[in-house]
Amino acid sequence: MINKDIKAFIDNALNEDVGSGDYTSLAIIPKNLQGKATLFVKEEGILAGVEVAKHIFKYVDHDCKFTTFINDGEYCKGQKEVAFEVEANVQTLLKIERLVLNIMQRMSGIATITHTYVKEIKGTKAKILDTRKTTPGFRFFEKEAVKIGGGQNHRFGLYDMVMIKDNHIDFAGGIKPAIEKTVAYLRTHQLNIPIEVEARNLDDVKEIINIGQIQRILLDNFNIENTVKAVEIIQQRYEIESSGGITLENVRQYALCGVDFISIGALTHHVKSLDLSLKAKF
Repeated sequence: MINKDIKAFIDNALNEDVGSGDYTSLAIIPKNLQGKATLFVKEEGILAGVEVAKHIFKYVDHDCKFTTFINDGEYCKGQKEVAFEVEANVQTLLKIERLVLNIMQRMSGIATITHTYVKEIKGTKAKILDTRKTTPGFRFFEKEAVKIGGGQNHRFGLYDMVMIKDNHIDFAGGIKPAIEKTVAYLRTHQLNIPIEVEARNLDDVKEIINIGQIQRILLDNFNIENTVKAVEIIQQRYEIESSGGITLENVRQYALCGVDFISIGALTHHVKSLDLSLKAKF
């Protein structure tokens, strides 16, 4: 899991936090003192980021001992369950504490809300997707948390899927030139990546189908009635994704329309972190 980009993130995060030194710990804690710390889950939800925490501790202190008691994706009642115990240099523990908590609390919050949406559409064929509405520099962790919560990742960035949205269509002069230019570009550059096109109304849906050459149609801000009509028009010829104005209260209604995917930006941009704490163990 810990590739060069994640290592760079850890280095940058620690540099931001530690700077020229953790002077509190340097002043109080003996250099070679070893100690243990325990992570407690203090709020109900889905735990996420345990493996990330393990990699961070191992990256900073190769000799640390990390024992997992609750795995990523497991449900916690929030009764101070012990997620893991780590034994390492105490100065290292104190230096890493906040970074680990910041990552795990946000990841767990994302996994928890994702799990809630996934449960809400259980029994339908629809899949819950995230979006690119993520924290800059933190996207890997947020999208990983969505998967831990039972959702699926939409494209990771602008490079692994073509998504022709309203602004692209308007600047290109319409749906037809936008699709044709995209297909030509991909062919010229020998890029084998899927194409998704946003439809703003039922007429757009019909036009996209007539043009073809794409893999998925995005129904943007469609109400339930028009989503049903769009699904009937498309007739499973293309993947169908619903997005915009979808909440926990209406997500099942959209899923029952017969769409394949439901993308929800709120999974990552409007989330409450889960309450965790890392405490010294004696």
